[in-house]
Amino acid sequence: MKKIYLFCSAGMSTSMLASAMQQAADAHKLPFVVKAFPHGKLDEIIAKDRPDVILLGPQVKYMLEETQAKFGGEGIPIAVIDAGDYGMMNGERVLKSAIVELKKAKKK
Repeated sequence: MKKIYLFCSAGMSTSMLASAMQQAADAHKLPFVVKAFPHGKLDEIIAKDRPDVILLGPQVKYMLEETQAKFGGEGIPIAVIDAGDYGMMNGERVLKSAIVELKKAKKK
């Protein structure tokens, strides 16, 4: 099972998106576990349970460089969720973008 972890300021709306992504993954029988957390818990979560992809909510996109500096060297792909997909809670499209990030990381 590949782990896709979403991080945003509080984790509330992102949990709804994580649920939509999980439903899309389950519908396509894809081996993913999708969870959402507040960005403040990023260090703690990574230390305990290393994800395969980190997606940041649009409201914390300003933290992308800092997050990449901390965890990018560990080979974990890190990206910001598209604001339109986030606003529409489009779990299918965000799941696809996470898969693209995984594939890009594999090629490196």
